[in-house]
Amino acid sequence: VSTSHLQLAAFVLGTVGWILCTVSMGIVEWRVWHVDNTTIISSGIAWVGIWKVCFISYLHVSPGYREQFCHKFSGYDSFIPHEIYAAQGLLLIAMFTGLLGLAATIFALRNVYMGITHKTLIAPFFLVGGVFYIFAGLCVLIPVSWNFYSVTHNQSIAFPPSYYMPSSPAAQEAGAAIPVGIVAVILLLLSGTFSLSYRFPMTANTLTK
Repeated sequence: VSTSHLQLAAFVLGTVGWILCTVSMGIVEWRVWHVDNTTIISSGIAWVGIWKVCFISYLHVSPGYREQFCHKFSGYDSFIPHEIYAAQGLLLIAMFTGLLGLAATIFALRNVYMGITHKTLIAPFFLVGGVFYIFAGLCVLIPVSWNFYSVTHNQSIAFPPSYYMPSSPAAQEAGAAIPVGIVAVILLLLSGTFSLSYRFPMTANTLTK
């Protein structure tokens, strides 16, 4: 138990990182668009996520009320940029591999705290968990960095007319999903590093040999 404190910390950090990875997938505010025409987008702000685009409109509602309109992306939409497609796939992979990393770490910690000192039941599972954590962190890093690059370069998206979205914003900024994803990357990479640092303690029998 005394040799696995970092691995326990890895489990905690990996759990938080995996949760944040999952949260970033569901947040629609990946890219915040500021638009000049407020005829339909009444607030002048639209949120572009990896699964849908949303905005606030005062049309078709009673005076003084507002409604949020969202258009979901489908796999057949050719206008979706590559960075959004990449985010959809890589974040799903990150969520799955992060879960595998948690499972491997839980199994190894269970053996540690139950006093099972079999090397093949502890060290390899910490190693596997660390690899999965790092791989998950890289899968989050790529779409977060790519979309942040698109935001800083104010890149446009050719939305169809039915979306009521301009092809280019007046300005855009990074939404809440990007900093959440960055924190997830840091925690997953740290947890992977901690898991990989495990060294099985030398036993009396090992020293004798």
